[in-house]
Amino acid sequence: MSLLPNIIFAIIFFSGLGFFARNIRKLRRNIYLGKDVDTSGDTKLRWTNMAKIALGQGKMTRRPISGFLHIVVYLGFVIINIEVLEIVIDGFLGTHRIFSNIGPIYGVLIGTFEVLAFLVFISVVIFWFRRNTVNIKRFMSSELNGWPKLDGNLILYFEIVLMALFIIMNATDVEFQSSNNGNIISQFFAPIFEGLNVNLIERIAWWMHIVGIIIFLNYLYYSKHLHILLAFPNTYFGSVKPKGFLNNIESITNEVKLMMDPEADPYASDSTDTLAPDKFGASDVLDLNWVQLLNAYTCTECGRCTSECPANQTGKKLSPRKIMMDTRDRLVEVGNNIDSNNGEFKLDGIQLLGDYITNEEIWACTSCNACVEACPISIDPLSIILEMRRYLVMEQSAAPMELNNMMSNIENNGAPWPYSQMDRLNWKN
Repeated sequence: MSLLPNIIFAIIFFSGLGFFARNIRKLRRNIYLGKDVDTSGDTKLRWTNMAKIALGQGKMTRRPISGFLHIVVYLGFVIINIEVLEIVIDGFLGTHRIFSNIGPIYGVLIGTFEVLAFLVFISVVIFWFRRNTVNIKRFMSSELNGWPKLDGNLILYFEIVLMALFIIMNATDVEFQSSNNGNIISQFFAPIFEGLNVNLIERIAWWMHIVGIIIFLNYLYYSKHLHILLAFPNTYFGSVKPKGFLNNIESITNEVKLMMDPEADPYASDSTDTLAPDKFGASDVLDLNWVQLLNAYTCTECGRCTSECPANQTGKKLSPRKIMMDTRDRLVEVGNNIDSNNGEFKLDGIQLLGDYITNEEIWACTSCNACVEACPISIDPLSIILEMRRYLVMEQSAAPMELNNMMSNIENNGAPWPYSQMDRLNWKN
């Protein structure tokens, strides 16, 4: 019977890893439903971006309060989970604090973990109050109603409970407390449990802590906190081109060059037709590229993009955060469609553009790149907006009247103003 806890631990551990691996395979499948895109080149710059933005949290501190708290939680959660390695080994071998034999450094490590756990606990409580009681506009938007708000709070509850269990586990470990070896924080909580069955409480806290971590790991796939895993690849594959760069369709570019070449014979070759895509722009997630779909899964729903958006600030319907949330929701829906139809997507009469995102939102964008610059993990909502605009103009001829007038003037007069080419400089007077 002495091996029963080890067997139970192994079953829980490997079951958790199995579910996690299944979710990762599904995640990877969904992301690669997107079109291929060239992410080669600029390797050094990409690694630098990942180191500065994802690992170094370089853009978080632009908002000092939330930035500092996030760094505390980020560092604390990463470093504290080093302690999980000891728990896993103890769980398999049936040992107790197997690393305690490494000497004084063990006390330093556990002491550091306890301080960080306490700081994470305090930071997460502050985050909860910021999200739920302080009237911060970016947390009060309608797109966060329902599941998004609940999801954000569930993650905070997870973190509070996990940090509390870590401290309780240490505070009720009699041998650990008597050694005075790293119990910097837990020693103050140990008296609370005097007169109780501390051995039982310690075991319960130990099991709940490791099981909670496994549940948390598997919950990430369904949560906005998937960015914990995806922020690193997302910042690596993020665009390294200048913020004002807009991509062009090669066939259209060649056609324009042909029109501008006075010596070219437009009837001599139809090579540009062979380069034309089957569909201009994007109306659904399958029309986007895989980096854009990775962006959607990586979105933290922090709302920095929306709070910086000039269109949103002036009361327009556009919210870059909602664009990313809608893209992710539609992608999940498409993935579930594929799962339900034996690996094949069957048309469901739904599209990202129209059913999730309205034309009004798309045309409210000023293409200023404020959302891209504001995102702390290199997400690019503008690229998705522009692809949907391209679809509306080139596939549906559904541009606003003002834009159609401008394009007609360019075609007829060589300028966006309604003057003939002979008179088009008259406006300057």
